[in-house]
Amino acid sequence: MADSDTRPGHRLMDRPEYKSKPRPLTRGPDVTVYDAVRAMSDKNYGSVMIVDADDKVIGVVTERDVMNKLVAQGLDSRTTKLSDIMTAEPRLARETDDLIDWMRIMSNERFRRLPVVDSEGRIKAVFTQGDFVSYNWPDLVYQARAMATATVTRNWPYFLIGGGIALYSIIMVIVVSML
Repeated sequence: MADSDTRPGHRLMDRPEYKSKPRPLTRGPDVTVYDAVRAMSDKNYGSVMIVDADDKVIGVVTERDVMNKLVAQGLDSRTTKLSDIMTAEPRLARETDDLIDWMRIMSNERFRRLPVVDSEGRIKAVFTQGDFVSYNWPDLVYQARAMATATVTRNWPYFLIGGGIALYSIIMVIVVSML
């Protein structure tokens, strides 16, 4: 993300929703999975960011981690620490990074949650794939409309012929049914 600072409007921090995103759920690495899952459940969050004493992200635990690394392995949530099941050293985005770059990276690398940190590396927000889709709906609708317009314009004679045949067929059905 070398040129991210030069593209205002496309940065993660420029999104209107960024400022209103709720504070991410954070816990230390020695907290039990049980306590973290209770907090996730209370807040209806799908993940918890594991942070060090300086509030810097050192890991992520998601619902999927709980299922695959705890439940499926038969571990006890009351004694297992978050550090035992977390994804260590997750990908981190800076607030000034380009939104589209991260959407592509998340899609290609198949992860759903992106911790966003400030210039000092402290957790500020968590973006999800759902966030990226909602942020890009207007662009997607515009592109679909432009593609449809281009298709119809380029193939206008075929649409006229097809429309004429369809109209002729409907008129013929009506005329025959009146006989």
